[in-house]
Amino acid sequence: MLVLDSPPTDSPPSVVAVGVFDGVHVGHQQILRRVVERAGAEGLCATVVTFDSHPAFTLRPENAPLLLTDLRQKLDLFASIGLERAVVLTFGDRLAATSAGDFIREVLVDGLNVKAVVAGVDFHFGSNREGSTGTLRVAAARSGFDVETVDLHHFPNAPEPVSSTAIRRALAGSRVADVAKMLGRPYAIGGAVIEGDRRGVTVGFPTANIPVATDRAWPADGVYAGWFTDSDGARYGCAINIGRRPTFFEHAEHSILEAHLLDFDGDLYGHEVQVEFLKFLRSERRFSGIDALAAQLKKDVENARRIVAENT
Repeated sequence: MLVLDSPPTDSPPSVVAVGVFDGVHVGHQQILRRVVERAGAEGLCATVVTFDSHPAFTLRPENAPLLLTDLRQKLDLFASIGLERAVVLTFGDRLAATSAGDFIREVLVDGLNVKAVVAGVDFHFGSNREGSTGTLRVAAARSGFDVETVDLHHFPNAPEPVSSTAIRRALAGSRVADVAKMLGRPYAIGGAVIEGDRRGVTVGFPTANIPVATDRAWPADGVYAGWFTDSDGARYGCAINIGRRPTFFEHAEHSILEAHLLDFDGDLYGHEVQVEFLKFLRSERRFSGIDALAAQLKKDVENARRIVAENT
């Protein structure tokens, strides 16, 4: 997939979707797969336009949401869907002030030679979110492109449609199985393994430690079963603890992620890894001592092993 930081000057005719696409959840995937389908059927270039940061970081930084995916993850997911080109625009004051009409003209018509736009029914864009699918249809009639809308994705009996906000809420409630359903894959977090205080070794359950990024959405503190993928592609089942380790620290300031890999013995310091969350096992709690903690960790590992086997 070709990645550009601005629309090209000589774009082939294109089918385009525009959005933040944080999480690239199943609703986003419906839109993006439709872009790919139309582009293939009509001999056009399947294109997505997104941004280098969430617009809220510019527009309302005090209320900016925690991110479900970083830019690298989003681009990887776009490529896996089959998009041919991603245009990653810098979202700053200039773009925030760009009217919906100017965005259509500069980015879609003049920049990307758009022949069709695929958008969700709730799509808004432009300064103060003034633009909508109605705005697109008016411009389309004038400039000669088509607009196709895609309904929100709603699972049967679910209280609300799939959205990035709903996924963040589920993560905060430890509902990682629900999150996986809304994403179409387990929720994943990557990072570099750091050297910990080796208390896991003391208890008999060594761990790979990953710091909790302050701009990313994390599952609530607790113990989970999941997958651990090393930078070389090796994959291991794991028991994951996110929390402040109250048995050892009474007033720890920050949570950390500790992953105990099943059937692994080695050094992972400095490795760039990815952790996927399959199922919530229990809340984090304080134990009376190391022996009680070790007994519970043994049960956690057994439960994680069973769940990983069920998802192999």
